[in-house]
Amino acid sequence: MRLLVISDSHKRSGVVDRIIRREQTAKHIFFLGDVVSDIEDMIYEYPDRNFYIVAGNCDYFSSCKSFDTVSLSNNKILYCHGHTFGVKHGSTGALKKYAIENGCNIALYGHTHIANIEYDNGLYIVNPGSCSSSREGPESYAVIDILDNGILPQIIKI
Repeated sequence: MRLLVISDSHKRSGVVDRIIRREQTAKHIFFLGDVVSDIEDMIYEYPDRNFYIVAGNCDYFSSCKSFDTVSLSNNKILYCHGHTFGVKHGSTGALKKYAIENGCNIALYGHTHIANIEYDNGLYIVNPGSCSSSREGPESYAVIDILDNGILPQIIKI
């Protein structure tokens, strides 16, 4: 199973659409906020995909939660924008703590516009970076392959 993780599109819905078209095998799409309207119409365009959407700090009037969890293929996934966990201040400590306390083995976050993959004590922590305005390196998104023998997260540069 392949997961697609996108964050921080900031009114560049065309980029989001191109990524989804490129990653046709990803049936589970996580959008980690900033700007949720960039992905909301995609739900109707891609009815064969499952969308998991959270609001970011720039989604002032969104009715989406700022974080949530979902279980997929015996994996519990925390997905958030990250601002409510303080990730922009250089630490994923609060995010990791919450994920571990809630039985998650994958934690997804955005907000920093910097792509990153970590593994800590059985927890995969993935930030796909920004698909529209990276603060370090090229714009990017992430894919996570959940295989019988493990989990393989990757950052894809655009």
